[in-house]
Amino acid sequence: MDNVKKMSVLALSIAAALPMMASADVIISEYVEGSGYSKAIEIYNSGSTAVDLTAYSLVYYSKGDSTPKTILDLSGSLAPNAIKVITNNHKDNAIALDGSIDSQEASIYFNGDDKVGILKGAELVDLFGEVGTTGDWAKDVTVERKVTVTNANTSYVENEWTVKSKNLFSGLGARSGDFGGGAPEPEVPTFSCVGEKLTPIYDVQGVGRVSPLIDEGKFESTDEVTITGVVTARGESLFKGFYLQDIDGDNSPYTSDGVFVYLGEAPGEEIQPGVEVCVQGKVKDFYGLTQVDIKADKKMAVGEMGEILAPTAFYVADGESLGDALNRYEGMNIVLDAGSDMKITRSFSYDYAGRRNNMVLSHKAPLMKPTQVFAPLSDEATALQESNRGNELYVESDYKAKNGEVPYFPTFNAETGYIRIGDQLTNMTGVVSYSYGAPRLVVTNEITAGDFIRVNDRIESPEAAGQGDIRVASFNVLNLFTSDSEVGGPLNPTCKDQADADASRGCGRGAHSLDDYLLQRTKIVTAIKEMNADVIGLMEIENNGFSEHSSIQYLLNAINAELPAADAYDFIEVSDADKYKGEFIGGDAITVGLLYRLSTVKPTGDAFVIATPEQHAAEGVVTRGEGDDVEISPGYNKYQRHSLAQTFQIHDEKLTVVVNHLKSKGSGCLEDWLEFSESKDPADLQGKCNEFRVSAAKVLGESLKDVEGGLLVIGDMNSYGMEDPIAVLTDYDAATAKREIVTASWTTLNGEVYEREGSKIEKGFGLINLNTQAHGPATFGYSYSGELGNLDHALANTAVAEKLVAIQDWNINSVESNLFEYPSKYSGDLEKSENAFSSSDHDPVIIALSYPAPQPKPEPTPKDDGGSLGYLGLGLLSLLGLRRRKH
Repeated sequence: MDNVKKMSVLALSIAAALPMMASADVIISEYVEGSGYSKAIEIYNSGSTAVDLTAYSLVYYSKGDSTPKTILDLSGSLAPNAIKVITNNHKDNAIALDGSIDSQEASIYFNGDDKVGILKGAELVDLFGEVGTTGDWAKDVTVERKVTVTNANTSYVENEWTVKSKNLFSGLGARSGDFGGGAPEPEVPTFSCVGEKLTPIYDVQGVGRVSPLIDEGKFESTDEVTITGVVTARGESLFKGFYLQDIDGDNSPYTSDGVFVYLGEAPGEEIQPGVEVCVQGKVKDFYGLTQVDIKADKKMAVGEMGEILAPTAFYVADGESLGDALNRYEGMNIVLDAGSDMKITRSFSYDYAGRRNNMVLSHKAPLMKPTQVFAPLSDEATALQESNRGNELYVESDYKAKNGEVPYFPTFNAETGYIRIGDQLTNMTGVVSYSYGAPRLVVTNEITAGDFIRVNDRIESPEAAGQGDIRVASFNVLNLFTSDSEVGGPLNPTCKDQADADASRGCGRGAHSLDDYLLQRTKIVTAIKEMNADVIGLMEIENNGFSEHSSIQYLLNAINAELPAADAYDFIEVSDADKYKGEFIGGDAITVGLLYRLSTVKPTGDAFVIATPEQHAAEGVVTRGEGDDVEISPGYNKYQRHSLAQTFQIHDEKLTVVVNHLKSKGSGCLEDWLEFSESKDPADLQGKCNEFRVSAAKVLGESLKDVEGGLLVIGDMNSYGMEDPIAVLTDYDAATAKREIVTASWTTLNGEVYEREGSKIEKGFGLINLNTQAHGPATFGYSYSGELGNLDHALANTAVAEKLVAIQDWNINSVESNLFEYPSKYSGDLEKSENAFSSSDHDPVIIALSYPAPQPKPEPTPKDDGGSLGYLGLGLLSLLGLRRRKH
């Protein structure tokens, strides 16, 4: 860990705006965030004279806010080297202070995601935490300011503080250590391992998942064990304790030689890698982690510094699962080398379950979404889902990463130090641990860009861009908005007016500053230029019309400014009759769009909008459960984006391109409630609102079945390759299928009742999945939760499928870190790039088609009638040297 942490831009700006306050004597010396309402702040006067506290206040910065809220206006005076403790005034606060401690009560609301400061008047004097950041960085801990720190600091420096365990209140009232006042505590005899029976660490671990010293059905051993070993790593934050490893081990590949020792707080400075330590405590199974718990009595004897043990090379044996292999190394310091064959399956990003940034590895290959390659609820999909969950290794840092930083990869950057899904990791060392049943590798070294073996490296320009006669592309542009940044484009239909734009449904999306918008647009333009497509379907562009200040017009202007006039684009605008409120395509905040190259394709006829179904179910239309457990349904009003179609003339042929963006998988529909899946993923792995997307697919199929000429249906269908909506549009046949596909109930279309009850799909609409035709089902252009698949598709009728030259998912986004995307909110000081990589979260799909220009018919050869030189005459002239010279 760096000795001095970088300040955020916000912290720097706060510090720059203040006068020099380092001479201030009042500092925060301890922070307590315990169970329930047990909260306290200790302040300390490090100066040589008393301080009048009436000018000071104690404040907190809630979550990511930069404006403080007052906890307490301080009063009285604080003597030199004196302490004052402010405790929560709630009746259930468990903190009981000795009567000799100067204390005061206040309503304390901080909750692990907040920062605490001292103000003098309106000026910041001291700060605990980094203002402007989010995450439960200080939850369930006591944190003490090191005694060597005597000056206040308006920026948070992490190594000024020592993290201790939850509900540790004894240090309140003392500058260091426990409070010394009141009745003296009985002396605790010094622990020694001399004469104790030692249990080898490998006997503590055993060969099974749970220690053999823990009886079946129990979570801890009956008796304490005494173990000795060499420290391999410290745990100061994520895991509070240290890791011990047997010096010699048992030379068995089936048992681990390492174990975690739980302290409940950061270990003392004497606990360092290489030091021999003996401990005594019970063996516990804590959410999958075998540990020796010494928190209560701290039975520990620290020996001398010896040699630091070299990490053990990790490998997965033939026929062995990753989970079984990791169990053999639990608690040990390992190294991932080329033989480990560990690939990145989720790049460094936010883990919502763990509430911290981390990365996920898998063995041999990144994980595929089961319903990308197998039908939902099939035995194969179920087996792959189980296999995927057992083939994940979370890569962690001990301390929670700051925004924009990869703690173990300090040269992480957008140009040369990137991380991509599929990369193989080498030369990374770390200890194998477990949290909530999932294996974790807590990294103990730093790596460089040279430690990544690039299996699927960046491609600056897609191969399909130079293939075929005509190219069509599909590109989700990740909320390209103008109305919520200083660009100031017109509002979309979900916003009432600019004053309440941030609070209105759909507003607040996309870039929130001019710099972020320009970066986003530049990255998108860079990608579009390289695609070299003649027709481009867009998703997630702001639905704010077609005026000169609309999002699609600004994008068009930026593209054409980078191209020669011969390659310029225009966009398709629908007729006024097809516009919602005379301006928009449907009523959502985002919409679809079509760009086309004027020199290669020509729109013929009017564009047309295909309205998609809505679900409107009043409260109580259905029930679930039985008897006393019967529940009535809540009301549902669900929408999805309309689709846009345009027919183009290409030479003497017609091609109709339809761009779509179906309902997302995130929020639930009525059918999810009926299946008790309103707050969890449905069992079929297709995400929420699947039947609603099936309804849209049915409407699309019915609307397009009579289209003449070539038909190409593209866009973000929010359905993986083998899921129901794609099956409906392609080759589904109820007569031979193993499962039934149905539409949603309580749907309307264009304001009229469409289907009151869901209907069974009998036959698909016969389109061909071009990616599957060309490459098989295991394709991808999107990554979610460590699994790859395609949400963006190209479905064609036979006339177009026969013209396919190439189809390519250009992997510029799905396998990249989202920290390189345009938003700056969660990326700290990380420098962004204008390159095409991380221009969105979906990869563009590029389809190259064969539409050769018609060849002119050869003119008939004139008949030799003696009125001109025939072949014989030409031959005689050549003999005389009079044949025409070739130029």
